Amino acid sequence: MSQTIIRTAQTVRSLLLQQVEAIPEELFDSQPEGFSNTIRWNTGHTLVTLDFFLAMAIPFNSELPEHYAGLFASGTKPSDWKVSPPTKEELVQYMSAQLNRIAEVDPHLLDARLPEPMVFGPLRFETAGELFNFTFVHETMHLATIGCLLKCI
Repeated sequence: MSQTIIRTAQTVRSLLLQQVEAIPEELFDSQPEGFSNTIRWNTGHTLVTLDFFLAMAIPFNSELPEHYAGLFASGTKPSDWKVSPPTKEELVQYMSAQLNRIAEVDPHLLDARLPEPMVFGPLRFETAGELFNFTFVHETMHLATIGCLLKCI
């Protein structure tokens, strides 16, 4: 079962990567009315979130620049940015690198219980696999948001 979760994670990340690669960079910073963020923010957010959740679930060291969390963590928004955000090319490179790292996850690690359950609002995760799996449910939500942004732009 754990290998299936890893394959699903690879599929979700591959779909997101393909979608992002197909979007012209000049659309990355458009923010239609009713949206709190942009394509660039949603893309960066998936990078930061994957690293954050995986580091809680399994041995996983982030390869992202430290300032990414200040740009893309939950609660951030482009209107607050004080530094230039990464280019589409840089985001795509990190997305590809994370995709490769997902493939290297040992499926047996996903069966391990977390040292303490992780609670996010009404959500509770007790195993590394549950948290790993949620990471890609979350990523799918941002994949859909990017699609909605594109339709509105």
